[in-house]
Amino acid sequence: MSYSIRAGAVERHTAAEVLRVEPWGPDAVRVRASSGAIDPAAPGALIPPPSGPPSEASVSQDGSARLVNGCIAVEASADGRLRFCHAVSGRELLAERSPHAHHTGPRVHATAGRTAQSFEAYEGERLHGLGQHLHGRLDQKGCVIDLVQANTVAAVPFLHSSRGYGLLWNNPATGRVELGADTTRWTADAGGRIDYWITAGDTPARILDSYTRATGRPPLLPEWASGFWQSKLRYRTQDELLTVARQYKERGLPLSVIVCDFFHWPRMGDWRFEQSEWPDPTAMVKELSALGVKLAVSVWPTVEPGSDAFDGLRSAGHLVRDSAGGLLTHPWPSRYGGEALIRPMAHYDATHPGARAALWRRLDENYRSLGVACFWLDACEPDLPPGLAERAVYAAGPAAEVANLYPLEHTRAVAEGLRAAGEERPLSLVRSAWAGSQAHGALLWSGDIPTTFDSLGRQIRAGLNVAMSGIPWWNTDIGGFSGGDPDDPGYRELLVRWFQYGTFCPVMRLHGDRAPNYPTFSTDMTGGPNEVWSYGEQAYGILRDHLLLRERLRPYLRTLSEDAHRTGAPPMRPLFFAFPEDERAWAVDDQFLLGPDLLVAPVYQAGVRARRVYLPVGARWVDPVTGSAREGGTTVDAEAPLERIPVFVRHGAEVAAVFG
Repeated sequence: MSYSIRAGAVERHTAAEVLRVEPWGPDAVRVRASSGAIDPAAPGALIPPPSGPPSEASVSQDGSARLVNGCIAVEASADGRLRFCHAVSGRELLAERSPHAHHTGPRVHATAGRTAQSFEAYEGERLHGLGQHLHGRLDQKGCVIDLVQANTVAAVPFLHSSRGYGLLWNNPATGRVELGADTTRWTADAGGRIDYWITAGDTPARILDSYTRATGRPPLLPEWASGFWQSKLRYRTQDELLTVARQYKERGLPLSVIVCDFFHWPRMGDWRFEQSEWPDPTAMVKELSALGVKLAVSVWPTVEPGSDAFDGLRSAGHLVRDSAGGLLTHPWPSRYGGEALIRPMAHYDATHPGARAALWRRLDENYRSLGVACFWLDACEPDLPPGLAERAVYAAGPAAEVANLYPLEHTRAVAEGLRAAGEERPLSLVRSAWAGSQAHGALLWSGDIPTTFDSLGRQIRAGLNVAMSGIPWWNTDIGGFSGGDPDDPGYRELLVRWFQYGTFCPVMRLHGDRAPNYPTFSTDMTGGPNEVWSYGEQAYGILRDHLLLRERLRPYLRTLSEDAHRTGAPPMRPLFFAFPEDERAWAVDDQFLLGPDLLVAPVYQAGVRARRVYLPVGARWVDPVTGSAREGGTTVDAEAPLERIPVFVRHGAEVAAVFG
């Protein structure tokens, strides 16, 4: 069956499949295939592309076809196999392949709506992105990545290749991607469709520019968000939270945001302050504002019977349903009546526009109207055991087809509400994300991570892959989340090293469940002290110095926010992002660039007081402590006393002044 050209797209219709290849933004194409009709309204991350220069499409007498859009060319063979090349050089970027010798093509349309798409694999190819995964690798070649959301996992199906292409699997179904030595394969558990978008770019920066143009640019970071965020598990009362903020002021320490964590509400789904513990939120926010501090509050998507929202959401069909019948519920602690009781909790349906509007009305009335600046969208996967998550039925479809939409649409609910209220820089702290989340002001953090040096090392690689997934704003719980004794010298060293790393992260937030811990899920539940003065005098002096350094870095971070908003360039970058011609830069996975001018080498092993640092080719690098300059292309043994980690500044950069 030969190809045809319709409205600039190349199409192929057979008894088994409909295939459509069309231009989708500069230097990019979108590929869709189905065993039935292609559904133009199927959910995904792509936004309609702007009009641009016309593409070139042609069909040959041998039954093949060719489509050229900017610097990407698609060669379609007579048997339906696609090959993607650089339009100028002709170099192959990626090609489809059959899953095995006797299969008729590279795409599988199986029973129950399962689909699979196979591509060639290439020796020496490096693969980045795919969101946040704590496997500890920057180059994910050889990994199998489940496309399922979870605590510590954000499945963003965008892949960046060292071969000069970026590929978005534009399908919110659960599934996986296998990055094998012989095949790269994407699979979807349901939905009956194949939908992917591919762009060609001569540099990683061009690829991310194209990707964020296709899925949405991130808004500018609010000015207040680039400073220091203080948090712990959990401030139980208004007085406790204000006491901490006042002490930062009394000590002369910069503080931009303080976080009010979970259980500040009467019931899950009330989405308001519990009056006996938070008697005057308006006065609290007013005092914080006078101190120069913004308030962020935790919001869960969980709704319990008897809460303010439950009956209205249920009657409107705005709660997630169970494929086995009724509402999808999961036992979870409630603090109703002053006791921690395990009750069945439902979830509002973020994929329903009406449910999103209903959530925002309550957040607007009960929080934003009081002056709350930021919402912490915790447990937004949503947080369900795997077997239960598979039974969810959303307004957008069953979980197997659309589950990955949930964190995207939940973040959208807040962003659209803030924008309607006149806030052009929406920002929400989120635990999960999908393709396009950056367009709604997603500030992703890495979830409930361990408090170990190994965990710190894994965060470095995870953060860089998040950056290569189009999400510029990312952070970790400084010190890790689960555990950590402020009186333990070993943990103090870890906290110091993590704090130093956090100073150069896109967002800097101290959080964690420290020892001694109070009873789990009681009304008294809280963690131990977690303020910068909680770790002894030696640590306090180091942390204070880094707080002041972060404050001096904020004008530089403002320029990086503008870059991210304009081009999608992430503030935190792998070395190869800025130095793609340097082969050695592609192999470095434990250093990063903060913008174009700062090279940061975290220390993530106990007792280490020096480390090897690679300085990439193409710049001259200055040690701001000693003033010595080194040419790029060299590896140095950099001192790393407990007081600091190695940082180098590009020669001549203005940001060097912050270290003076």
